[in-house]
Amino acid sequence: MKVLVTGASGMLGRQTAEALAARGDDVTVLQRRPSGLRLQEVLADVADASSVAEAARGHDAVVHAAAKVDVVGRWRDYERVNVQGTTSVVEACRAVGVGRLVHVSSPSVAHAGAAVVGAGAEPAHPTAARGHYARSKALAEQVALAADGGPLAVLAVRPHLIWGPGDTQLIARIVERARAGRLPVVGSGAALVDSTYVSNAVDALVAALDRCESARGEAYVVSNGEPRPVGELIGDICRASGVPAPRRHVPFPVAALAGAAVDVAWTARLALPGLPTPGDPPLTRFLAEQLATAHWFDQRRTRSALNWTPRVSLAEGLTELARAAAG
Repeated sequence: MKVLVTGASGMLGRQTAEALAARGDDVTVLQRRPSGLRLQEVLADVADASSVAEAARGHDAVVHAAAKVDVVGRWRDYERVNVQGTTSVVEACRAVGVGRLVHVSSPSVAHAGAAVVGAGAEPAHPTAARGHYARSKALAEQVALAADGGPLAVLAVRPHLIWGPGDTQLIARIVERARAGRLPVVGSGAALVDSTYVSNAVDALVAALDRCESARGEAYVVSNGEPRPVGELIGDICRASGVPAPRRHVPFPVAALAGAAVDVAWTARLALPGLPTPGDPPLTRFLAEQLATAHWFDQRRTRSALNWTPRVSLAEGLTELARAAAG
C-alpha cells in the first residue's frame, strides 16, 4: 500500500513508518520538523487542511499518530493539534479518496477517574475525560470514527502507556524525576496497571491497517496484557534505566490535593501573556489518579478483531530498555 503516517517525529509514528516501509509499503511521513527517516517526507502542520490533503493525495491509507501529548498546556493548543488536526486528516481522506484511516487514540478518552479493571473500549466521553489532553483526544476520536462509511474505513487504536528505549514521554519523565529524587509512590503502589511496549503498539497499528475494512467503525484498546502493581512497574523501569527506584510513599489524598494545587498554579502561569511556557509540573491531579488507581483492560476483543498478539513481553521490554540505557 501507499501509506501516509502523520507524527513521525514521535516514537510511535516513527517506528510505525519504519515497520511499514520494512515490509514493502510505500510510506510518506508528515510532521512539523524533519524526522531523519529515509522516506518521502512532508513538513507541515497537521492542522493545515490544504497541506494534509496534498500529502494524502495518491495514498491508499493513513495512520494518524500526530498529537499534542504534553502533560499541561493551553486548551487552544490541544484543540488545534488534536481536534482540528484530526478533522484535517478526515477531510483529506474524503477529498482525495483514501480508503483506510487508522486513528491513534488513547484509553484516557473514556476514563473519568475511577479504577478501570478488565474493561473494554468504552465510548469516548469528552465531558467526563480528565484534562485537556484526554478531552481533546476524545473529541478527535469521535471525529475520526464518525467519518467511517462508504469507501472510507476508519478504526481507532488506543495504546495504553506506551514505553520503550528512546521514549521522551513516560520513560524520560520517570528517569528525570527518579534521578532528582522527585518520584514518590502514590498510595500503596499496589494498584494494577498495564502498559504497552512500543514494538507491540507498532505491530497493532500495522495489524489495524490490514484489518481496517473488517474491523471498521470501532475503537480497540491495546496493551501488553500483563497488569502489574504500579509501584513494581515504576521500580522495574527505574532499575532498567539505571536510576534509583522510588522508596517514599505519598498518600493519595495528599497527592491529589497537591496535584490540584499545581494544576491551578500552572494554568494561571499559562494565562499570563509574555511569559515562557513552564516546564512539566511536579505532579497533577490526573497523574495522581493514574498512579493510585487500577487501569488495565480486557484484550480479547482487540486480539480477535485485529488478529494481533503482543510479541514482546514486559520482561523482554525491560531487558531492551536496560540494554539501551547501558549504551
